Amino acid sequence: MQYFQALKLGQKRVAVAREYLNELTNGRAMPALALSDSQSNVWNPVGEENLYAFVDESAGFVLTDNSGYILALVDSKGFSKTIVQGVTKDQKEILEKKFQEDHVLEYKGKVTLPV
Repeated sequence: MQYFQALKLGQKRVAVAREYLNELTNGRAMPALALSDSQSNVWNPVGEENLYAFVDESAGFVLTDNSGYILALVDSKGFSKTIVQGVTKDQKEILEKKFQEDHVLEYKGKVTLPV
């Protein structure tokens, strides 16, 4: 897929994921990655599926605040499409219940966050 085609499709997928996450987090969701990894100039948009993942320092990330977690909606390969920073433990538990109600599955692999 050409770069701009992949980017445009990825941006649409990010917008859908961000809109959903904004509904759950009172407008706190930020866009993340529109493209997945590129190998030899082959461009791929992030996947269409939405899975959730909570990231903390145990996952190897150094968080810049001490408020707990980063919440990411990711595709099936772990590429984050939208994120919310500063999720507390109580908020995490509430959000996990909402994801279960909405039949959004948890992603348990390595999450790729924007740099």
